Amino acid sequence: MTTPTDRNRLADEASPYLRQHDDNPVNWQPWDDEAFEKAKEHDVPVFVSIGYSACHWCHVMEEESFADEAVAELINEEFVPIKVDREERPDVDSVYMTVCQLVSGGGGWPLSAWCTPDGDPFYVGTYFPPEPKGNRPGFKQLCEQIADSWKDPEQRAEMENRADQWVAAAKDQLESVPDQPGEAPGSEIVDEAAAAGIRAFDKDHGGFGSSGPKFPQPGRIELLLRTYAQTGQDAALDAALGTLDGMARGGVYDQVGGGFHRYATDRSWTVPHFEKMLYDNAELPRVYLDAYRLTGDPRYAHVAQDTLTFLTRELQHAEGGFFSTLDARSLPPESRGASGDDPEEGAFYTWTPSEVDAVLDDPDASLVKDRYGVTKRGNFEGGTTVLEVSETTDSLAEEYDLSLEEVNERLMAARAKLYDAREERPRPARDEKVLASWNGRTISAFAAAGQVLGAEFTDVGEDALAFVRDHLWDGEQLARRWLDGDLQGPGYLEDYAFVARGAFDLYQTTGDVDHLGFALDLADGIVAEFYDEDAGTIYFTAADGEELIARPQELTDQSTPSSLGIAVDLLLDLDGFHPDRDYREVAEAALDTHADRIQGRPLEHVSLSMAADKAARGSTELTLAADELPEDWWETLSRTYLPGAVLARRPPTAAGLDAWLETLGFDSAPPVWAERDALDGEPTVYACRNFSCSPPRTDLAEALDWFGGE
Repeated sequence: MTTPTDRNRLADEASPYLRQHDDNPVNWQPWDDEAFEKAKEHDVPVFVSIGYSACHWCHVMEEESFADEAVAELINEEFVPIKVDREERPDVDSVYMTVCQLVSGGGGWPLSAWCTPDGDPFYVGTYFPPEPKGNRPGFKQLCEQIADSWKDPEQRAEMENRADQWVAAAKDQLESVPDQPGEAPGSEIVDEAAAAGIRAFDKDHGGFGSSGPKFPQPGRIELLLRTYAQTGQDAALDAALGTLDGMARGGVYDQVGGGFHRYATDRSWTVPHFEKMLYDNAELPRVYLDAYRLTGDPRYAHVAQDTLTFLTRELQHAEGGFFSTLDARSLPPESRGASGDDPEEGAFYTWTPSEVDAVLDDPDASLVKDRYGVTKRGNFEGGTTVLEVSETTDSLAEEYDLSLEEVNERLMAARAKLYDAREERPRPARDEKVLASWNGRTISAFAAAGQVLGAEFTDVGEDALAFVRDHLWDGEQLARRWLDGDLQGPGYLEDYAFVARGAFDLYQTTGDVDHLGFALDLADGIVAEFYDEDAGTIYFTAADGEELIARPQELTDQSTPSSLGIAVDLLLDLDGFHPDRDYREVAEAALDTHADRIQGRPLEHVSLSMAADKAARGSTELTLAADELPEDWWETLSRTYLPGAVLARRPPTAAGLDAWLETLGFDSAPPVWAERDALDGEPTVYACRNFSCSPPRTDLAEALDWFGGE
């Protein structure tokens, strides 16, 4: 029999995940027209396997099945196998993941889909073991059954009918909108979402839900912090801080090197899946900084700073952009006596008592083992320990008869030594593609940190934005991915919305009008390319993008925020700078269209719920007329929690503002800047909320007091 594909084509691809499979005996094809044409020519099903480079179970399935010659022979003869990097093609992933969730009630990666030659799925699942296990069929056995069924006309008709039904369901789930728009939720939607979050809060360990796995869900934390700030509801603050504390104490946080692993496999945040994703380590510092501003507790600022330092140290390109992931697996250290070339999950991050003793002398070694729960039994595989905070510094001070200051100094010095020793271990692999969307969220994090932690963090954000503009933006269109000069694109809604948000956040921190101009250019792209006026929604893919079985929308917050929610929030903020562009009308149309979904499940739509709250309450704006902000203003901003507020920076004089307007191509000053010059040459602030403004002030703290006195 002539095989549909005669070679593995992934060596020609740039994606690190695809390249990981270029030596498989499976004749993998990239997602392209040629692959589907081969399936139609040979009249065989398509097998679509979706994953990403840091995915543990993707590696396991590769080693168990895709590297097996007998399995490969079967796949090559009976299917056209296609490999997809979900981080490069989130649109493809969204379509097949939606089908999997509709059919099975769950999902995950690797995602496995068997499809007609047109790409319509008729069988879906995630990881399949090589042999039947539990309720999961063996992978080879399953492939044989599907291949045999496809050749039987009656069974094939059933499969094609099932595919038609599933595609219709996916279309309804992903791209449909109601026949008539509703009325956008009011500010009560945040209260309802917060109440659901409080009910789901795990009071014992933090996080949401009473079992593992547990994911960080920073959007929920942001919602709860905002709710407390607006209502004074202690339960909201307890849930937010309890979750931040639980993660910071647990093994999901890298106690030695900083930064967060993807998620915890258990309720107590102890044992993570060890991959480190750029987006988690961009989202979480922002909510830790918010918690610091709200409470004044420096512990939260320290976690944020350590996490951002991890990013610059381990995921930053020399020219400023940020890479995507660190793998969960690496070769074990020599101290474990392991042999062979098989990487192990968590090998880089876990410790044994003897490994601690080899680095530290007593009492420091004992302090560390007690502090972080390092025991002979361990809490992970092979008697190793994932470090977590097991004892307080107060109890250690009492136990070791040391002052609290000395305990902290010893632990800090010991942590540095453990870090240096860990650097000698084989490192996890790094996926070095630069994704526009994830860099956008990272830029926002460094912009926020610049206001709280210092200008050096702002500089990092500006370098990252410069990288995006230099390498991913051609002046008209934003690409999805850059890797060693190779571009993959065009960008999706999340790329435009997240980068625009990052650029706007940098403008607020720096007062650089070029950042604002770039944000406005991208916002125009969102409206022109992704907004459908007839449907009243903003789609995930551009109108002229590749046609899939469904055109997805992204309404719910998942591992990253809802791109629709971020886009709506951004357009609401930018409307005051460019009201002629109808940004608010587009945002409100999307909120009206999806009113029923948001109201029905506000916690699942947390970004849209917060955007609806902003639309209902009106914006909070601080117009700051100054070339440079005074030091005491920065101090005030660093310790003042202003959720959702816009810092509308502008030059102090009318002449300076005219130069900005010329740069932006504006005919006149937008409302947020108009007639708001500095007083007597002094830095001046105008505080506004819902179209009501304070008198101009030269003292920022006094202007902020006006909010409380309205």
